Amino acid sequence: MAAIPPGTRQRCALCQVEIQGMAGGGDLVHFSHGGPSSRSKLWARVCQYLRTDEQKGQCLNQDPSLRGELQPGDNYMDAPGIDLGSL
Repeated sequence: MAAIPPGTRQRCALCQVEIQGMAGGGDLVHFSHGGPSSRSKLWARVCQYLRTDEQKGQCLNQDPSLRGELQPGDNYMDAPGIDLGSL
């Protein structure tokens, strides 16, 4: 997919997030809940799990040069262990 022009938004047909083009790169991703984030976070939590070429062809976030490197906090954190004691 091509870059999104600065000042415009595009909605992904698959996951329904909106990506807002920003001048100089660093597009903002608007999830349905929470504040804006990055394309790398969208990749870590959603886009990497697409399986078919048809899905990948519809995804707005398949270009590695647009999403950049994964950053700390992009992936979901592992749940902490729970001590159930002796059962």
